[in-house]
Amino acid sequence: MKRVVLAVFAVACLAGMGSLSAQRVRYGLGGGVVMPMGDYKTLDKLGWLAGADVTYWLASAPIGMRGDFQYSQTSHKDVVGVAVDGNSKVIGGMAEIVYAFGEQAAQIRPYILGGVGYFNVKVTATVQGLTIAASESKVGFGGGAGLAFKMGTGNTRIFVEGKFVNVSTTGGSTTFLPIRVGVRFGGN
Repeated sequence: MKRVVLAVFAVACLAGMGSLSAQRVRYGLGGGVVMPMGDYKTLDKLGWLAGADVTYWLASAPIGMRGDFQYSQTSHKDVVGVAVDGNSKVIGGMAEIVYAFGEQAAQIRPYILGGVGYFNVKVTATVQGLTIAASESKVGFGGGAGLAFKMGTGNTRIFVEGKFVNVSTTGGSTTFLPIRVGVRFGGN
């Protein structure tokens, strides 16, 4: 079911892009680290992430609507001196509102963002030969900030952003801080 929802969302976004002004659509690709927080931090180490986004900027306004997709993975810590093999994987996407500060042509442009999304959290652990796996898909929310650095005279920008993400999982929440660096292109 989760794959169907994500596929429908992706197709709807791509179909809608054809009718939008190409000058106001920006695409981004990036990667970075994911820092577990809260209960997640007590079980897992710092991990990695990869992501992509598509932002539609409203005409003559510093406000954009973004679809953000990411995959992240962390490894488990040892628990009470016992080695725990395995990992936690989070895959999902968010619909976000982005507000950029300053002029569009500025060399450095800070921005803030926030929104809601849908994530699948899968945990696999092996302790003393016994493997346990659990997976669930839930709604999450997040917000953060970033900086976009203009490259030359074109529309390409290098970005760095971080945000707080909380996914409501059974028995609590999976909370993490993804920090992503990448490139955005297209649009103005």
